[in-house]
Amino acid sequence: MELLNEVAHISGKPGLFKVLKPTRTGVIVETLDAAKQKSVVGGQTRISVLKDISLYLADHQDSTLPLADLFLQIHAKFNGVLPLEPKKAADAELFAIIADVVPNYDSDRVFASDIKKILSWYLILFTHVPELFPAKAAKAPKAEKVETAEKEPKAAKKTAAKKATK
Repeated sequence: MELLNEVAHISGKPGLFKVLKPTRTGVIVETLDAAKQKSVVGGQTRISVLKDISLYLADHQDSTLPLADLFLQIHAKFNGVLPLEPKKAADAELFAIIADVVPNYDSDRVFASDIKKILSWYLILFTHVPELFPAKAAKAPKAEKVETAEKEPKAAKKTAAKKATK
């Protein structure tokens, strides 16, 4: 999940942005959506790189779960299809979803607005940066190998039979 070093949230702006390169007065960013709009963000603007964000856990005072690991857990549970829309969901539904994914999250320090952001970011990343998430392994190629292995001896028998008749 090293790609999260290039993805950031800009305070006061919706969505996520890909950090392209620094300038003398700030950074050039590109929106992570179909529009791919580029803009310059000034140095006074608060930019949070997703790699540096984590979720509080109740295990210990300093215990946290990095956002990359949280996204992988959400992906393993829901595979890109959340049972609700984060922006329209009730707080109780949001807390139920996060408790289902991370049962030991710190309910005192994690707010519904945080969960909304995390789930919205997950959907954006799943849609526009799918290479962040592992693809499910298909079992069909293994079955094909078994079939071809069975066909090879038959083909060898046919060639042996042709040589014997000649």
